[in-house]
This record gives sequence, structure tokens and C-alpha cells, in this order.
Amino acid sequence: MKKIILSTILFMFVANLTVNAQTKGQQLPSIEIKDLSGNNVDISKYSKDKKITIISFWATWCGPCKDELNNMSELYEEWVANYGVELVAISIDDSRNTSKVKAYIDGQAWDFTVLLDANSDLKRALNFQTVPFTMLIDQEGNIVYSHTGYVEGDEFILEEKISKLTR
Repeated sequence: MKKIILSTILFMFVANLTVNAQTKGQQLPSIEIKDLSGNNVDISKYSKDKKITIISFWATWCGPCKDELNNMSELYEEWVANYGVELVAISIDDSRNTSKVKAYIDGQAWDFTVLLDANSDLKRALNFQTVPFTMLIDQEGNIVYSHTGYVEGDEFILEEKISKLTR
């Protein structure tokens, strides 16, 4: 049993390093996804606006995703004031569940942009497998940090990374 648990932890660690290595230094691809009103949004615009941007992929069925976004939401106003950061949450729920995304968002106090990647086009382009998946994009549009999964307190590690980009 211990071997299975250790193997699983090692696999998750290696998978996370692989994702970081694959995305680090890249820029966002030019792929259109939808906003909550059904309008097309070219995701690459977030690489071009000269802001530090956090992109967090999530789903309505993912408890850790919602925990991460709720905890980031509590810090978001402070992050905007201190670092001028922008947060974009991208749901990977499929098109059948878009109404669930809208209903969930309506019940939250999230003050950031929420987009929909219902066909997983962006997810495939960025080549990650699971959510939550969070990326940090610097002022030049480069992906400088990414991680998969969520553990309570990860938002403070993210804030340290954001802080370093403003120095």
C-alpha cells in the first residue's frame, strides 16, 4: 500500500514538473474561446496587454478548483491594488454544462473574468491533463510559472511569484 501511495505521489510530482517544463517560456496561443455571454475571446490578448495575468483552469465538478478560485478571490482586490494583476478563470466544463458554470458563477462573489473552453481547444493546445491548472503570465506575455492541483496556501506561493515580477 505504501508503495502505491509513494508511486502516485511521485507520478503527480513528475507530471507537474513536465507541465511546468512544457509551458514555461511559451506565450498563449491564438485560440478563441467564449465568455459567459457567448462572445468569442482570443485568449492571446492576455499575452499582449502588458499586465501580469493569472489564468486558472477549473470545472464545476472540481472541488479543489473551486477552493483555489475562492481563496484567490479573497486576495484578488489586494493583488490588483499591489501588483496590477489580472485573473482569468477558464472553465473546461463541456457545452452541456455551460449552464452549470453560469449558475455557479452567479452564486459567487468572484470579481474576475470567467471564460469557457467547452471544446477543450485551449486545454489541448497547452497540453495539460487535469484541473486545477494555473499559469502565471508576465508583463511580456511569457508563461513564467504553472502548476497542477491545489493545496491550501498555494495562493500565497503564487503571490510570491507575482511579487517577484514587479520588482
